[in-house]
Amino acid sequence: MAHGPTSPEDQLALLSRGTVEILPDPAALLERLRLCARAGRPLRVKQGFDPTAPDIHLGHTVGLRKLRQFQDLGHQVVLIVGDYTGMVGDPSGRNKTRPQLTAPEVEAHARTYLEQFFRVLDPQPAPPRLPVEIHRNGEWFSRMDFMGVMGLAAQYTVARILERDDFAKRVRDQQPIGLHELFYPLMQGHDSVEVRADVELGATEQKFNLLVGRALQESHGQPPQIALTLPVLPGLDGVQRMSKSLGNYVGVTDAPADMFGKLMSLPDRVMADYWTLVTGASEEELRALGPQLELSRQAAVTEEAIRAIGGYQPMELKKRLARRIVRMYHGEAAGATAQQDFEAQFSRRETPEHLEEFGPAELAKALGHAPNAGIVEVLVASGIAASKSAARRLVEQRAVSVDGARVNGLDFAVDTGRAFVLRAGRQMRRFRPDLP
Repeated sequence: MAHGPTSPEDQLALLSRGTVEILPDPAALLERLRLCARAGRPLRVKQGFDPTAPDIHLGHTVGLRKLRQFQDLGHQVVLIVGDYTGMVGDPSGRNKTRPQLTAPEVEAHARTYLEQFFRVLDPQPAPPRLPVEIHRNGEWFSRMDFMGVMGLAAQYTVARILERDDFAKRVRDQQPIGLHELFYPLMQGHDSVEVRADVELGATEQKFNLLVGRALQESHGQPPQIALTLPVLPGLDGVQRMSKSLGNYVGVTDAPADMFGKLMSLPDRVMADYWTLVTGASEEELRALGPQLELSRQAAVTEEAIRAIGGYQPMELKKRLARRIVRMYHGEAAGATAQQDFEAQFSRRETPEHLEEFGPAELAKALGHAPNAGIVEVLVASGIAASKSAARRLVEQRAVSVDGARVNGLDFAVDTGRAFVLRAGRQMRRFRPDLP
């Protein structure tokens, strides 16, 4: 009935790829696959998305791509648009309370999410694929009266809620925790009860919430869901998770040129994460790229290491990555054009040979007492900006780019371990780490 592997064992092998954990263990997922096969029904596979910003980005597609695997195997994908949880704000991975959104803000964001989900999932599937089932959790939370809220709260203890790392750390650091935040895991877990989920996906930081779902299902007499945790995609800074609030994201609706340019700004060390998590590259392709991707993770690459794998061209590898991702969301022609435009503007032929250069000495002077080099210090070191305040204004005006990728915020991380071209308006400078 399904595309690709049909036996529970083969499906487990496919679905396990790219996961961090399967909880309570892979054997539990295999048993659920077998039970569903015997009953002649698909797994109900859930993931929730809180519409806290207008668009989805490549970080969201890590889960969506795994959902597409389940959909291709003939299982029922259940998307939860968290219109109510979105107004609470997920505390996972946070060291302070999120600002609360209004209902109109969440609703406006939700409308764009619904269209963008189907840039990865199949919107009009033919058998054996099933149409995606979509719910807003306001369907059940809006009907819940105060006694219903008390009944939900009675299913879990404060001690267990405070065991989660995020809350425990905030208690230790004497950071406030809003009472409403304690309800978030219960709300996400109750979503699983309402849709009778067999499986729930989430990033590694969602592990606690996924396990709460298992506990609440058991208390309602349902088989507890299997939890699949997935890696977190690093943002364009290569350090923090991809997030619109941090400005280190690539939106799935970004224009092809912007998408290509942003991806070319990636630090080499996270290229492997993008190839693995968001390109859909086959196991064979990843094996072929393996030696180069392994070198890309290293802080320093020796000539001996390059010779050992028969050559290493990180810029070309990054261009292939950027073109592939643009092609996924805009088509083959758009990917080719984006690459051509990038190369025409920033290739050696178009970059003046007499381009003024700067190096570590100028950077050290601009740093002063700052611990790390950010885009502001780099602009001052280059001579493009006469002061840090002038550099900040250029960034805020979105007038700055690094190797053709627009700098979107003052927290933009600059990889000073490699050469790059810095541009602000008509002014261009080349940074060379090998200069004295």
